[in-house]
Amino acid sequence: MPADMLPMQPEDNGPPAPLDRIQQNLLAASERRLLNWLCARMPLWVTPDKLTGFGVLGAVIVFLGYALSGYQANTLWLTFFGYFMQWFGDSMDGSLARWRKIERPKYGYFIDHSVDGLVILLILGGMGLSPYVRLDVALLALVGYLLLSIHAYLSARVLGELKLSYLFGGPTELRFILIGLTIAMMWLGTGPHWFAPYSGFDVFVGAAAAILIALFIKQTLVTARRLDLMERPRDR
Repeated sequence: MPADMLPMQPEDNGPPAPLDRIQQNLLAASERRLLNWLCARMPLWVTPDKLTGFGVLGAVIVFLGYALSGYQANTLWLTFFGYFMQWFGDSMDGSLARWRKIERPKYGYFIDHSVDGLVILLILGGMGLSPYVRLDVALLALVGYLLLSIHAYLSARVLGELKLSYLFGGPTELRFILIGLTIAMMWLGTGPHWFAPYSGFDVFVGAAAAILIALFIKQTLVTARRLDLMERPRDR
């Protein structure tokens, strides 16, 4: 294996290089003001790790709300509480650590993004077990989300940039879209199957999956071109 292809060994000493967090979603500025306000008033017994666990618990509640809706449609109400809990825990854990200046960059990065994968699995897995969205369609959306996540993590490694939003949307905007989709489920029921055997909800989630996969391909090509220009040998 060529030397430049060898995996880098983890360094035990010293902090990792700081990442340039790129966040251009529509609600970013307003959300940051709210999070700073909450951080300043958070009791000392609330820690970033507890907030991370609180967010995961919220995702479990979302999963149950969707998965049980085939037996009782009213369980969809649980998803609203779950989404709020998941937003609060996911948005506040890193914000509180930075506010209190107790960041652990390597640990925080590893835990945060590992949990993100589990959370999206719970949300889309629960949706796929509901009577509203086919499991295969929900899992295709999961694939698209994870592909885009892989791109973000690779970019953080090779460019030192962590892209947190695409098409002016980020995790918070995505939660609002999913909440709106859930309200439509409660209002329309399983909906008409104009594209049998796929429902309107299947078409919506499938279109979202296609957009995520297309974004992954586009961003991969853009980043590859950027790296090629950065590392292309120059004539002496």
